[in-house]
Amino acid sequence: MRAVVLEEFGAPLTLSEIAKPTPGPGQALVRIAASGVNPLDTKIRAGKADHTRSVLPAVLGLDLAGVVEEVGADVTGFAPGDEVFGMTGGVGDLQGSLAEYAAVDARLLARKPPGLTMRQAAALPLVFITAWEGLVDRARVHTGQKVLVHGGAGGIGHVAVQLAQARGAQVYATGSPRSLETIARLGAKVIDYTSTSAEAYVAEHTGGQGFDIVYDTVGGETLDASFTAARTYTGHVVSALGWGTHSLAPLSFRGATYSGVFTLLPMLTGRGREHHGEIMRQAAALAEAGALAPRVDPRHFTLATVAVAHELVERGEADGKVVVDVAE
Repeated sequence: MRAVVLEEFGAPLTLSEIAKPTPGPGQALVRIAASGVNPLDTKIRAGKADHTRSVLPAVLGLDLAGVVEEVGADVTGFAPGDEVFGMTGGVGDLQGSLAEYAAVDARLLARKPPGLTMRQAAALPLVFITAWEGLVDRARVHTGQKVLVHGGAGGIGHVAVQLAQARGAQVYATGSPRSLETIARLGAKVIDYTSTSAEAYVAEHTGGQGFDIVYDTVGGETLDASFTAARTYTGHVVSALGWGTHSLAPLSFRGATYSGVFTLLPMLTGRGREHHGEIMRQAAALAEAGALAPRVDPRHFTLATVAVAHELVERGEADGKVVVDVAE
């Protein structure tokens, strides 16, 4: 089969012919239709993501959508012909989705909702799982809460906005001037972080009390600002980029709490993979109910032009999630 292979960190990606995998026990062989491109993919390629424990040579690509071609022993939830999606590889020693086929742990998959195209479905897994683990698993978002999403037009952010709204929360989201229209279309109350301080928007939107949940998808100084925006006693800050050195004092002085999200753990450790499959089923249900729609960049890329797709993501010029069309 054709696959895009990374031979050395920092080296160009190579379109190669490699052996088509055979599904083992608990695995499904998926004929891949589309592969979502995440910023993490570009960091892995550059050798700047040691936490992914990537083993070379590697086929990158965390997210996929496609059709089950064959199932291994002990797989009962899927059958050949099923359209599926999930976050299934591209880290550790797991083959990624920039290939025509992948043998993946069936526990990581869910049936693709009929209302989404393959491209739309491939855009969802990493960002939706990250949003769900933060908002639902960690912060227990529910009706009546005020939720602040930092980076509301970004990959994780625009999904987090929709998920929090679907669970009854009142959602606010920060962004730069060029992203405010996108945030408004999602239904969140917009906050221009370039012209409004954390103290100012906390005062304006919460009467100085702070937000019940603050989801940081940006990291760095934005995480520091999140600690000052949490509600006293009951506030909860979640971050998908909680790296670096930060002072917890502003959070501690509020008696608030913090959780980090590391979405790759089930793939790297083998533990908790069933839960990722369940999260993907939740994504499918929300999409079918009209409560979840991914933003997908309109440009099309193939296995032969993956490098161009990566460059677009690295430059931060994508208008939504970049997706590679594997099945041409």
